[in-house]
Formats: sequence, structure tokens, C-alpha cells
Amino acid sequence: MRALRAGLIALTLAALAACGGPGDRARGIPDRFRDLDPYDWRGITPAHHSVHGIDVSRYQGDIDWNRVARSGVSFAFLKATEGGDHTDPSFAANWRGAAQAGVPRGAYHFFYLCRPAAEQAAWFLAHVPRELGALPPVLDVEWNHASRTCRARPDPATVRAEIAAFQRIVGNAMGQRPVIYTTVDFFADNDLRRLGREEFWLRSVAGHPRKTCPGQDWSFWQYTGTGVVQGVSGAVDLNAFAGSEADWVRWRARRSL
Repeated sequence: MRALRAGLIALTLAALAACGGPGDRARGIPDRFRDLDPYDWRGITPAHHSVHGIDVSRYQGDIDWNRVARSGVSFAFLKATEGGDHTDPSFAANWRGAAQAGVPRGAYHFFYLCRPAAEQAAWFLAHVPRELGALPPVLDVEWNHASRTCRARPDPATVRAEIAAFQRIVGNAMGQRPVIYTTVDFFADNDLRRLGREEFWLRSVAGHPRKTCPGQDWSFWQYTGTGVVQGVSGAVDLNAFAGSEADWVRWRARRSL
């Protein structure tokens, strides 16, 4: 879910021009998708998972959600808010567009490590509809080395306490605790296993989570940030759900708002 900044956008355009088509077919990812910077997947690969989706923000520009729906995407998570004073300008259009196209979607909040969790939870709740059938909310929490205003690295106990506060407030208000999206390094640095019953979405672009986060349960896996999907201009994050298509149906029944 890391914001795709000017450098990555430039890489995307250059790659599209160089290959003369919509990205490269990549070993180990489903044939219906492409990757602009493919990893040579071995062992357990993204293609071993049957349910895939995307996450998007303003950096994907205008999205043709009807084409996305026909591309084989099974879900989408949309950036809604960041910190306590920023909203993604594309959220409302993406929220409507995905729903109209029949793509199951949920909203995510990018956590700002220099602001209290309670303020951020209130900001998220003020800007995200509590809509029947939507996917559960997501808390995106990671180190932000490129931030212009906050590169803080609180101690692990503080990080876990702030996550727990956000989870409690948003979970109580929306009736579903957020899924926690994070990177493998942030997970390890802050010993997030100690959060207990939380549900995780892990970013691991150079190895299956079984390798990079052994023994940890997870529901979603972000396996590339340079994917190509019909209906989305340029690079987009691709994600796999942990279970089968039947598991996905059961998960949605249990975890939707």
C-alpha cells in the first residue's frame, strides 16, 4: 500500500514503452495479471492461491472498475484516510465505482506514527461509510522512511499499544475489527505476534509469508507493488487471499460489515 511516487510512475511508463504491452508475464503469478518488475517466484508462489485482489489510492488515477471486475480481481481495498487530517481524493469515486461494478471493497487507513491512535480512528470513522456488505476496515501500519513530516520509530510496546487502541475504537464502531496490513520488517521489529487475535495482511515481495514470517497466520499477502491489471493505469499492488474460493466465500460472510 505504499504510495506510488513519481519515480515508480516513471518506471511504469518506461516499462510499458519498452515492452510494447501491458507488462511482462511473470513466473508464479496468475496468467490474467502482469508485472512490470517481476520476481522469479519459486516454491509456493502467488499462483498457488486462487483468490486475488488489488489495493489502490490516488496514485492509480482514474480506474475503470468495470474492466477491473472482468479482469479476475476478487476484491479491492481503497485508501480512505491518513493520519488525522488527510483524506485520499480518489476514495469516494473508487468506493462508488467498485460497488457499481460488483467488486467487493473495503477501506484502509494509513497510520501516522506521530499522532495519537484515538485521533486517527476518529478521522477514519468520520470519512468511511459503514455500509452493509463492505469488506472489513484495514489499518496500514509500517515504517515510513520517506515521510516529510514523521519518520518516528516508537518503541515496540508503544507501537502495539497504539495499534490496539485503533483496533478497539474502529472495531467497536464498525462491528468488525480491522485487518492489520504491515511489512515483514515492521512485524518483526515490533513483535506484532504479541497482539494475539488480530488478523494480518503481510507485504512480502521476495518470498512467501511461510518463509518470511514463519509460523504466523495471515489472511492476505501483498506479493508485488508493480502489478498490471486491466482497468488500472500503470502499476498496482497485487494481493492473494490465504484460502480457497470456498474459504473466501466463508470469510466474506464472517467478516463483512
